[in-house]
Amino acid sequence: MESCPGAASLVERKFHVLVGVTGSVAALKLPFLVSKLLDIPGMWKHRSDPVLHVDLRRWADLMLVAPLDANTLGKVASGICDNLLTCVIRAWDRSKPLIFCPAMNTVMWEHPLTAQQMDQLKAFGYVEIPCVDKKLVCGDQGLGAMAEVETIVDKVKEVLSQHSGVQQS
Repeated sequence: MESCPGAASLVERKFHVLVGVTGSVAALKLPFLVSKLLDIPGMWKHRSDPVLHVDLRRWADLMLVAPLDANTLGKVASGICDNLLTCVIRAWDRSKPLIFCPAMNTVMWEHPLTAQQMDQLKAFGYVEIPCVDKKLVCGDQGLGAMAEVETIVDKVKEVLSQHSGVQQS
């Protein structure tokens, strides 16, 4: 049996392969694919290897979600974690601050589900920076625009100083 060219060099280093999976029916092949990928020398195999959404949670002192769109708001409020952002939020250490800045069309903002979902995030202990009333990109006028950058930065500084006891400059 002839080996793959360069197979000897594979043994010399550790590889990290990020596998992206979509909703295709072909995703049924994923367990077999992963098992074969794990056969490659130097491939991730140990429980002690890092898990990105957990590492990001550990690394950050504060999480800021800006903008938080209606789709992601619904996912977070429902506990859905189907992408890196929602996985980090779901794994978030709730002793650390998480600040979110909703942004969506006015009609979406005014939908009754939005208020319920916002209340759910606040019940988790997350801090809202409210959206503002202005002319939106779509041309509508009303609530739904993300807060101004200065407002967001000021709130982040305030929350960091409360959690660290150190005034941020």
